[in-house]
Amino acid sequence: MELAPQMLDAGAKVIDLSGAFRLRDAGTYSRWYQEKHTAPQLLADAVYGLPEFCRDGIAQARLISNPGCYPTAANLAIQPLIASGVIDRAAGIVCDAKSGVSGAGRKPSLKTSFCEVTENFSAYSVLDHRHVPEILMVSGIEEPELSFTAQLIPIHRGILETIYFRPQNLSSAEALLEIYRARYENEPFVRLYPLGAMPDIRGVDRTNFCDIGVKFDPATGRAVVVSAIDNLVKGAAGQAVQNMNLALGFPETEGLL
Repeated sequence: MELAPQMLDAGAKVIDLSGAFRLRDAGTYSRWYQEKHTAPQLLADAVYGLPEFCRDGIAQARLISNPGCYPTAANLAIQPLIASGVIDRAAGIVCDAKSGVSGAGRKPSLKTSFCEVTENFSAYSVLDHRHVPEILMVSGIEEPELSFTAQLIPIHRGILETIYFRPQNLSSAEALLEIYRARYENEPFVRLYPLGAMPDIRGVDRTNFCDIGVKFDPATGRAVVVSAIDNLVKGAAGQAVQNMNLALGFPETEGLL
């Protein structure tokens, strides 16, 4: 955060991989990150760097805020459903998110040490994970409508999120899948699974893809969407390259496909 103003003053375009510029105001940042924002004057200039939703803004931006890994997988799955009006928002949305250990970064800690992680499975930051406001902001939902739980699994990379919701105005699983087909028809990094199949972490390993699968049971009124990404690629460095390509006028897939 400290270097961004200097780099911008020097005329550089900045893609920031921290959480410093992802949220729209300093008060929201302070609440979720438990610290004071040191460059609030730049928040108005920052463009959220999720290309599938913010492509035009990214191409013109001087400060691009690379999204968090959990919100990338969550928003690519949830936002089209909210936009289509097929979620009963009063019934709530549950996002059960599982991540490999590299999602915690490189800073050493007891919680992410081998002896703590191996042969284990744990939830953390329950109801107060700092990535929650990004999901709310991009998908256009309110905090009481979303229950998000992050969980650490004993693998080195990858994120798989299972999203549960009660549908409305939805007739079939095919209609649910069609919402995603229409939204992502021309998106190079979103892959949709056919009905009856679900994505997994291995399928996105070391790629910049987000894989999405759906299930809907009209008889019981239950719907599930599964979203998978590599947290180090589409959830971090790969998405930064995608943003760089847009910002500098290169083909969006350059270096990624």
